[in-house]
Amino acid sequence: MKKQIFTIHGGDAFATYEEYLEDLKAFQIDLDGFKRSGWKNTLQNALGQDYDVNSPRMPNSGNAKYIEWKIWFEKMIPYMQDDVILIGHSLGGSFLAKYLSEENISKKIKAAFLVSAPYDTDGNREIVEFVLPGSLSLFEKQGGSIFLIHSKDDPVVSFKEFEKYQKALPKAKAIIFEDRGHFNQESFPEIVEQIKNLN
Repeated sequence: MKKQIFTIHGGDAFATYEEYLEDLKAFQIDLDGFKRSGWKNTLQNALGQDYDVNSPRMPNSGNAKYIEWKIWFEKMIPYMQDDVILIGHSLGGSFLAKYLSEENISKKIKAAFLVSAPYDTDGNREIVEFVLPGSLSLFEKQGGSIFLIHSKDDPVVSFKEFEKYQKALPKAKAIIFEDRGHFNQESFPEIVEQIKNLN
């Protein structure tokens, strides 16, 4: 049986619709950004035929609402196998940490990877409904092997957010980079290696 992976992408969250509109107006278009596929889209090829990588599109990622992501994620759970591997990038990591800290999931999780995940801010603003609860003990209990991955030069999510995760999840494996920014590269060989090394 193939080893199953679900990756949850990032997004933006705003306290009000007006803040979201202001962000849309201020956003600078980068045509190269539209063409990039990113490591989440190349992960299947990098891992090979022994893995089944699922990358669902979460609802309204430009103005994400936790309840909407929760409803959508719960539709996927019946299709998950035991020993599923979960990967969350940016706000997707915050979502996984929050969901698995507040809800009992019916599947056994092999590992959970949080890549550049905000804890309660993204460095510049609050992440609103995605702010984590006071305790991550349920996440620690049911998240399998937990990996925290961050780069010190991340321009989106402050390294201080990573340090909050380290404090809340002292048993998690911390992987720190110096120069990977917000992990928007085409490939991510280090996460591929960690996944393949899971027992």
